[in-house]
Amino acid sequence: MACRNGVVVEDFFPAMVDKLGAEGFMKELCNGFRLLMDREKGVITFESLKRNSGLLGLEGMSDEEIMCMLREGDLDGDGSLNEMEFCTLMFRLSPAMMQTSKELLVEALDLDSEM
Repeated sequence: MACRNGVVVEDFFPAMVDKLGAEGFMKELCNGFRLLMDREKGVITFESLKRNSGLLGLEGMSDEEIMCMLREGDLDGDGSLNEMEFCTLMFRLSPAMMQTSKELLVEALDLDSEM
């Protein structure tokens, strides 16, 4: 369990990967993106995130908190999140997934150096 800005967040991603497998987990992340996105624009906007934040259990978020979430994941600077940015952000926000990612990278580098 982690605490972010006074909000306690439990990281269920590793359990989801174990249960669903990598492909199933990615499908669920994509479903989450579609749940939050603006249907007309095909991206998560400030307005769509504000409107749907309750679906994440984040009712009552301030406009600044919503903007902060968007800025944190907005890699191309367009003020919204496309599907890749959203999935990348969700992955980065999971401490356990980041640790697993780091372990896989180290393992891959070790294998590469043995060749």
